[in-house]
Amino acid sequence: MIEKITALQVVLAVIPILLLIILLGVMKVSGHISALITLIATVLIGIFGFALPFSDTGVAIAYGVVKAMFPILLIILMAIYSYNVQVHTGKIEVIKQQFAAISEDKAVQVLLLTWGFGGLLEGMAGFGTAVAIPAAILISLGFKPIFSAVASLLANSVPTAFGAVGIPVIVLAGEVDMLEQITSISADIVAQLAVLMFLVPFMIVTLSNPTWKAVPKHLLLSFIVGATSLIVQYYAAIYIGAETPAILGSIAAIIVIILFGKIAALKQKQPKKVLPFTKKEQMSAWSVYGLILALVLITSPLFPVSTWLKANVSIFQSTFNFEILGQVKKLGVYWLTDTGVLIFISSVIGGLIQGGTFKGLMKLLGDTAIQIQKTVLTVCCLIALSTIMDVSGMITVLGVALATATGAFYPFFAPAIGAVGTFLTGSDTSSNILFGKLQGSVADQIGADKGWLAAANTTGATGGKIISPQSIAVATTACNEQGKEGLILKKAVIFSLLYIIIAGVIVYLGS
Repeated sequence: MIEKITALQVVLAVIPILLLIILLGVMKVSGHISALITLIATVLIGIFGFALPFSDTGVAIAYGVVKAMFPILLIILMAIYSYNVQVHTGKIEVIKQQFAAISEDKAVQVLLLTWGFGGLLEGMAGFGTAVAIPAAILISLGFKPIFSAVASLLANSVPTAFGAVGIPVIVLAGEVDMLEQITSISADIVAQLAVLMFLVPFMIVTLSNPTWKAVPKHLLLSFIVGATSLIVQYYAAIYIGAETPAILGSIAAIIVIILFGKIAALKQKQPKKVLPFTKKEQMSAWSVYGLILALVLITSPLFPVSTWLKANVSIFQSTFNFEILGQVKKLGVYWLTDTGVLIFISSVIGGLIQGGTFKGLMKLLGDTAIQIQKTVLTVCCLIALSTIMDVSGMITVLGVALATATGAFYPFFAPAIGAVGTFLTGSDTSSNILFGKLQGSVADQIGADKGWLAAANTTGATGGKIISPQSIAVATTACNEQGKEGLILKKAVIFSLLYIIIAGVIVYLGS
C-alpha cells in the first residue's frame, strides 16, 4: 500500500524543483550558482522538514558527489576532450566537409548528427555523450550554439529509453520483478514512443529550417526516419531485448537519412562534391569516434568481455561504500571498461593516429578539465541534492502525491512521474530506480497492466531528459555557453511538456 503523506510534506518536497526552475528560467541565474543555492535549500529542507540527521546528510552529499564524478563527470570530461582532440589535430575540418558532401540541406545535417549519430552514442554509451559530441560538431559546421544545444537535447530523448545498452529498461524490469518479461516491457516502451519517433525528428528539422516551404520535405523525411526507427526498434525489442533497440534503430536511421540526402541532392541536380582528402585522411578523421563506438560496444553486455575481465582481473575494481540511514550504498567502478576511460583511450590513440603528440594531448586534457570547471560544480550539486531528496523521502512524497491526486486518470500522469525522476537526477536509470516500484504498486491497486505502467516511467523519463539541468549543463559546456542554462531551459521546456503530454495520452489510451 502507498503510505499516507501530509500536505506540508508535499509543499516542502516540491520547493527544490520550483526553486531550481525559478533560478534558471525566470531569474536567469547561471547553472552552477542555481544548483548550489538549490542544494543548500534542499539540505535545510531535508534536515528540518524531513528529519534527516546531520551526519547522514553529510554522507548523502559525499555519496552524491562521488556519483557525479563516476561516471557522469568523467564521461562529460572525456566527451568534450574527444571533440577537442579533433579540433587540435585539425581533423574536425574533414568531418565537416564529409557532412556537407552528404547534403547541403541543413535539416539533413542536423538530423543525421543529433538523431542518427547522437542516438547511436546514446545507445552505446549514454551519460551525456549524445548531447556533448553532436552539439560540438554542429557548432563546427556553422550552427549557432543555442540552436545546437536545443537540437541535441531534443534528439536525446527517445534513444535514452534504451540508452547505455539497455541499462534503464533492465533496471526497470528488475524493480517491478519482471526480468523474465523484459522483451514485453521493451515492446511496450517502443509502442508508447511510436508517435514521438515521428514527432521528434519533425521538430528537429523544423527548428533547423522553420519555413512553410520546407514543411512537405520535412514531413516526408520525418516519416521515413520515424518509420525506420519504429520498425527496427520494435523488432529488436521483441526478438533481442532491451540491449539493442537504440543502437540498431540509430544505425538504420543514419542509413536512411544519408540515402534521403543523396537522393534529394540528385533531384536538385546538385554537383557531386569531391572531397580534397584521401581515403586514409577521411578514415583517420573518424578514428576517435570509431574507436569509442568499437570499445564501448565490445565491453557492453552484448559480449562476454566485460564479465570475464571483472571476474578474472579484479585489480582494476574500485568500490565506494556510504552508510546512510543504516543502509549501505555502494558505488563500483571497473576502470578497464568504464565508459569515460574508454573514451579517453580512444581519444588519445585516435589523436596519435591523427598526428598529435602525447605531450600535446595531455596538455589538451588539462585545458579541457579547466574548461568544464563550472560544469563540475553544477553536476555535483545537482546529484547531491537529488540524493538528499531520495534518501529523505522527498522524491517518494512527490510520486505518491501525484498518484493519489490523479486517481483513475493516473495512467495519463504516469509518464510525468518518470519525467520528474530524470529532471531531478538526469538519468533514465535513476528515475526507474526511484519510481519503478511506485508505478508497479499503483498498477496493482487500480487493476492496470503493471508492465505497461512500468514502461510509462521510462517513456516519461525520456521527455524529462530534455530539460534535465544536468543535460543542459552538458550542452552549455559542449557549446561553450556556460551561464546561459536558463535560456536553453526556456527554449527546451515547451518541447518537453508537449512530449510528456503526448506520452500521457498514449499511455492512458493504451491502459
